[in-house]
Amino acid sequence: MRRSVFVLTVGMLALSACSGSSDSGGTTVPSVTAVSTSADAATTVPSPDPGEPEGTLTFTGLEQTHVDTPVNYPQTPPVGGPHNPQWQTCAFYDKPVMVERGVHSMEHGAVWITYAPDLPADQIEVLKSLQASGREVLVSPFDGLPTPVVASAWGKQLQLPSATDPRLPVFVTMFDDGPQTPELDTPCAGGSDLTEG
Repeated sequence: MRRSVFVLTVGMLALSACSGSSDSGGTTVPSVTAVSTSADAATTVPSPDPGEPEGTLTFTGLEQTHVDTPVNYPQTPPVGGPHNPQWQTCAFYDKPVMVERGVHSMEHGAVWITYAPDLPADQIEVLKSLQASGREVLVSPFDGLPTPVVASAWGKQLQLPSATDPRLPVFVTMFDDGPQTPELDTPCAGGSDLTEG
């Protein structure tokens, strides 16, 4: 069976690279307030890795800049791009977190599992157990998801109908500090634990 993924190229000039620390080093980085792309930029191609869970989407050309302003990401939820200088500590959150901090956590190798705010309690418990598995997993509610649960890693995304979908733990195992990670061996602990709500 032939699987396909969308490869979305977002080409932007890199303004700075992550330092792997919560301190921006006093460097002033030009603000980016929006990242946009047209629907014509998406192309269907054969999956680059047949070992990925069925339905995994791949995105390339993601910018790695620090910004202090909100970013209008072309994906919901985002899979990478400009992000806040501070990452979000990997944990389970029952309130939304700053999107730009979640993106920074993915740059450090985290899998960010977002769920619809009305997800049933038993499915939320499944997500809590995945977060507590010892892997770098960030879990938070997210408004406007295309499916009830979405797992994202830097440049990778899997949209799921439920938290019990057997592809979810496979995605977490494959992409937690996986080969797509721009900054391996950087922390997901020690960041912000603030929520927005």
